[in-house]
Amino acid sequence: MKRDVILKILSFSKPYRRFFIGAILCALVSVTATLLMPVLIGRAVDCLTGPGQVDFTGIFHISLQFAALLAVHAVFGWLLSLFTNIIAYSTAKDIRKALFRKLNAVPLRYIDQNAHGDLVSRVVNDVDLIADGLLQTLTQLFTGVVTILGTLCFMLSINWVIALAVVLVTPLSFLIASFVAKSTNTMFQKQSATQGKLGGYINEMIGNQKTVKLFGSEQQAEATFEEINQTLYGYGVKAQFFSSLTNPSTRLINNITYALVGVGGAIGAINGLLSVGQIATFLTYANQYAKPFNEITGVLTQLQTAIASAGRAFEVLETQNETPDAPEALVLSGTEGRVSMGEVSFSYTPLRPLIENLNLMVAPGSSIAIVGPTGSGKTTIINLLMRFYDVDAGRICVDGYDIRQITRDSLRKNYGMVLQETWVFSGTIRDNICYGKPDATEEQVIKAAKAAFAHSFIERLPDGYDTVISEDGGNLSAGQKQLLCIARVMLVDPPMLILDEATSSIDTRTELKIQRAFSAMMQGRTSFVVAHRLSTIREADTILVMDKGKIVEQGSHETLLARGGFYANLYQSQFAATEEA
Repeated sequence: MKRDVILKILSFSKPYRRFFIGAILCALVSVTATLLMPVLIGRAVDCLTGPGQVDFTGIFHISLQFAALLAVHAVFGWLLSLFTNIIAYSTAKDIRKALFRKLNAVPLRYIDQNAHGDLVSRVVNDVDLIADGLLQTLTQLFTGVVTILGTLCFMLSINWVIALAVVLVTPLSFLIASFVAKSTNTMFQKQSATQGKLGGYINEMIGNQKTVKLFGSEQQAEATFEEINQTLYGYGVKAQFFSSLTNPSTRLINNITYALVGVGGAIGAINGLLSVGQIATFLTYANQYAKPFNEITGVLTQLQTAIASAGRAFEVLETQNETPDAPEALVLSGTEGRVSMGEVSFSYTPLRPLIENLNLMVAPGSSIAIVGPTGSGKTTIINLLMRFYDVDAGRICVDGYDIRQITRDSLRKNYGMVLQETWVFSGTIRDNICYGKPDATEEQVIKAAKAAFAHSFIERLPDGYDTVISEDGGNLSAGQKQLLCIARVMLVDPPMLILDEATSSIDTRTELKIQRAFSAMMQGRTSFVVAHRLSTIREADTILVMDKGKIVEQGSHETLLARGGFYANLYQSQFAATEEA
């Protein structure tokens, strides 16, 4: 699992391999300069042979060489840092781009079944953790490997016996680091998953703060938050505790190694095998040899976090895409608006059937209203018409073509849809209206806004059509946002319409105007109107009454009322009190 994740990360880093090469070369030069410094220090020590026997000229030349090595180390160390930053953050950028593209390609079912806050956390937080872990690992990897090999060569050239003793102790550091890494991996995976859960919960609470305050559920929300937060705390403490064992354990081994080098060097000096300067050089190399092991084990925390986060990100990337359009799929244009459903069955979950054997014929230009109690399948019909979901059985046709044989893009462009849930984005009023038609002229935009009765309130805004809307339209009322959504559809002027409680957030007076505008717009267009307020659909050509996924009644408003059935009961339940008054 861990190996697969690392290979996937490296596959995203492949386009930046030239920076890998540059980083390796910079590491070679920078570390080589560092490794030459102990040699100069040893020579400088040997220049201090005794009182009155100091070779100042030699020390001066050595000092100049030392300064030059410091400059080389600094320049190439900076370049190494630059290259590793480019690799890490470019890789993170590409992963984030792939995640966002994937979320646009997965079936809508996947988006509906996963907490939106958790998906956001995977795209933002988890990818940031990948970048941080990758950056730390790359930097330590490049410098560490070169330092270990370089110091080993220099120590062997000075005294191979002591160098061999240092190498023999080294595997202990690897064994300790490997043991701790295995122990912490599970904790970091649980930590990342809990972070996503916490992000999803916070997103829900912030987005629905009015409802929380309305029901006085602040304490309950805080209690749930505290429970998740405490779980995250527990996993975090355990993960950090286990990973923190690595560094002191390896430092203990390294200090033992340093002591062995000191004792061995002293014995060698007594026997005339080493000079005092060589002992100083050897001790410096022993410390430099051990340092990369300490640094690499020190970044195991970031590495484990990065791997766990990458696993969550790649789970999204490995999700199966929405079924692609057939190679010979038809591009629908200039539709007549003839829609039919034949023996359609669909359910969101296999154990809970919703729509079974639904049949429907809609003539071009007809106005079809869909009514029924909550959960009867009204919105599901819309999801199926737009191919947000595909039918489990049967077929839906437009102009005689099965919509599964029509490209999704062309099918959806033939529909204009206004939902009960309004959506506007951060940008100008004009940008929001032009969302479906970016090349619209100013005259077309204003015409659409006037048709939607939005022009008057837009003109009253500080900058008119150039007024910038905050995120999710926070500086507009619910009704104003809905008028913008209606103007957006009217600008596109599609051949078919879907209105899902499109006037639910608009005052009664404006609603009557919008209804007239919709009536004019619906002339000659096939229209599907989902309504809870039955007063809005009296003029529909056909009213479909749904219950438990089936059409239980069908006909005009007057016909259904006269029948005295399901629709009549719904209607009376809404208007009996008003009529009595």
